[in-house]
Amino acid sequence: MGTRVSYPVEIKMKAIEMRLAGIPVNQVLEELNIRNYTQLKTWMKWYRNGELHRLEQPVGKQYTFGKGPEYENETAKLKAENRYLKQQIEVFKKVRRIGKEVVPRIVVQLVEELKEVMTIGEICDHLGVGRSSYYRWKKNTNVETKKDIRDKRIGELCKLHKYRYGYRKITSIYGEPISENTVQKVMQKYNWQCRVKVKKRKSTGQPAYVAPNLLNREFTAEAPFEKLVTDITYLPFGQSMMYLSSILDVFNGEIVARTIGFTQDTEFVLDTLNQLPELPEGCILHSDQGSVYTSYDYQKAVKEKRITMSMSRKGTPADNSPIETFHSSLKSETFYLDGINRTTNAHVIQIVENYINYYNNIRIQTKLNSQSPVKYRQLTVK
Repeated sequence: MGTRVSYPVEIKMKAIEMRLAGIPVNQVLEELNIRNYTQLKTWMKWYRNGELHRLEQPVGKQYTFGKGPEYENETAKLKAENRYLKQQIEVFKKVRRIGKEVVPRIVVQLVEELKEVMTIGEICDHLGVGRSSYYRWKKNTNVETKKDIRDKRIGELCKLHKYRYGYRKITSIYGEPISENTVQKVMQKYNWQCRVKVKKRKSTGQPAYVAPNLLNREFTAEAPFEKLVTDITYLPFGQSMMYLSSILDVFNGEIVARTIGFTQDTEFVLDTLNQLPELPEGCILHSDQGSVYTSYDYQKAVKEKRITMSMSRKGTPADNSPIETFHSSLKSETFYLDGINRTTNAHVIQIVENYINYYNNIRIQTKLNSQSPVKYRQLTVK
């Protein structure tokens, strides 16, 4: 069992203050060196329940069932209660500094919590606001401020794209001038950040024929179909194991060919290869050292299309990162995001096809000037 840590009351109150100010949980834990979120969650629960006296309870001793610490006399008890009331007020006074628009809500909330033990006039005096201001704010508590509308708009955009976009993309589609830092803070406040992608490890077999790594991680191109990358990914979400073979154009990140199948063989990847249109001279096609790509039939087809083959180094997925990133995005922004672990094969195919259409035509990319791959190609290539 780990060693129990006792945190000073000042640390607990500071943590509560930071959370009330909208500081993300991870940042609070890191800055105050708090071990885990459960402790912070407990302190916030005590605060909301008006049990601030519990912040002083010793490690291993619980003040439960409404019972607090024992005091020598009634005067000591009153002093302790007064001290915590002042601490509670100080927390709210500090939180006021995060922006004037939040003052009315905090004042109204605090008065409602403390009006049983203090008069409204006394609470307002402590907070440095007038009673008339309090009553006016209380009357207008349901009125949305400009920042409420802004936050709501950001939330709608995040939800619309199923939390696939980070703050930079949300900023670019917001529709009005807005700071990236502002959007980032709002998304952190409400936990609307882009979902973390599931990391993937690829197993590498012994290749038969290996081409040199001509691409050499130079993932930029001057024109369409100048550099292509290809790979296969597993789709373990249907009634049986399925696979997706896709080819991505490095120029704009567009998926220019794809095949969904049940067998990971040479015919499977040849079907994807044969979907390519007539290619310009000098086109490079990059893959890993999988047996299907090093096979005689595949190498023959590549040469017939006058394509120059390039291959990643063994055990180095980063050499083929554009297509690896696409496959990761596909799964994390559909199956993982929606919690789909098992469904029908037909549904899997539908999800993949719909996502690729979304990815090519709708999903913006920062490196493409916040445009979709197809839109970027249409505007760039005349």
